[in-house]
Amino acid sequence: MHIDLNCDLGEGFAFDTELMPLISSANIACAAHAGDLTSIAVTLQAAGRYGVQIGAHPGFIDREHFGRRELTLPAEQIRSECATQVSLLESMALRYGLRIRYLKPHGALYNLACRDAAFAEPVVAVAEQFGLAVVGLPDSALQAAANGKVPFIPEGFADRHYLPDGQLMPRSQPNAFVASPEEAAQQALRLLAEGRVRTLCVHGDNPEVLPLVKAVRQALLAAGYEIRAFHIA
Repeated sequence: MHIDLNCDLGEGFAFDTELMPLISSANIACAAHAGDLTSIAVTLQAAGRYGVQIGAHPGFIDREHFGRRELTLPAEQIRSECATQVSLLESMALRYGLRIRYLKPHGALYNLACRDAAFAEPVVAVAEQFGLAVVGLPDSALQAAANGKVPFIPEGFADRHYLPDGQLMPRSQPNAFVASPEEAAQQALRLLAEGRVRTLCVHGDNPEVLPLVKAVRQALLAAGYEIRAFHIA
């Protein structure tokens, strides 16, 4: 048994270097919702050093709200902004001999794309343009849009609670976040037992991300899982 463990990195937070050897995939911010050319370069170099798979993590150009404010934008603008971000990351990755393997939208763009085909379709169009897989919630609008166009990798979150319909609980709700490393580990194992996900995420901007990732990783290994990057056919 094997499972991918991913984390959002390159956003300018303190623990990226310590997280890199603990994970198998890094979702790298593309200097739109957060990060800059320096943080991208540092993250790419660390990923290369530890053999971590890399993916593009584009979001709304809304640094004031960290890309977590839902914006109503036309499909062509979403496609154009995402393509610009992915192109930037791709060009920088090539300098270090690395290849982007997938696209995972960030924040509000992720949530909207998982709910609404109007946001999912331009995201998938960019993934198709660059020959990338797409990461998102299982049975989502994003998965439906990817069908027949690009590989889709269903994702679960160890550090977020869910609504009954399978969407992530809004961050504005008091019980949105998994509070303890032990609960995060239990949730990761529960998600895997359901058999619907191929990658697990812990958010890199969480102040408690290190103990959460370590607890999830230890629980996965103890349960007999090998932590390795997902295979893209």
